[in-house]
Amino acid sequence: METLVSSKRIYDGRIINLRVDDVKLDDGVLAKREIVEHRGATAIVPVLEDGGVVLVRQYRYAATTDLLEIPAGTLEAKEAPDVCARREREEETGYKCQEIRKMSEIFLAPGYSTEKIHLYIAKGLTKTKTRMEEDERINVETVPISSALEMISSGKIKDAKTIAGLHLAAQSL
Repeated sequence: METLVSSKRIYDGRIINLRVDDVKLDDGVLAKREIVEHRGATAIVPVLEDGGVVLVRQYRYAATTDLLEIPAGTLEAKEAPDVCARREREEETGYKCQEIRKMSEIFLAPGYSTEKIHLYIAKGLTKTKTRMEEDERINVETVPISSALEMISSGKIKDAKTIAGLHLAAQSL
């Protein structure tokens, strides 16, 4: 257990805030913790009737490469995770769903970030149209879940939330 001694806000942004906390460890040692505050997010594995999964490919500036991912998005202020999951899935992939079920919650990087990602599986998909945000450039791809799992093993899928979501979805299918 660590006890907060003091906290200093370093940055307030649109998506993240940064702070530095001074903490006291159980044995009395003082330490600093650099914390990225994040509202949290949802990520969804949309599963088609034929067992295919709907993925999105987009350039990720921080990673400096295109990544193949499950659809995901940041929670709006006071937004319920299931509401965010439904919104993001349709915005990014253009699919509505009849059934959505929470599979798990994961912490992205608990050593320095408060971000918790709520993982969902969506079934009973109906094609509508995408409604991407102005700064999003997303390509929708559909692959059999077995191929997606092979892409994880071969290193073609590198995104942590996608790896966790696809493995959880495969267990439940």
